[in-house]
Amino acid sequence: MARIALTVLGIFLALWLVFGFVLPTLFAIFKFLLFAAVLAFLGFVAVTLVGKVSGRS
Repeated sequence: MARIALTVLGIFLALWLVFGFVLPTLFAIFKFLLFAAVLAFLGFVAVTLVGKVSGRS
């Protein structure tokens, strides 16, 4: 009986760990990488436009 109770408790603890720590961490990393990608794209566009406007051939 104790083995079943501890198994159920372990399952609840594992679910709490996944939904409480792992998923929010993954979403935070994804948001950070998305923000960094947007900044890199804006920098690329700015450098490209400045290069075309200067018109050095």
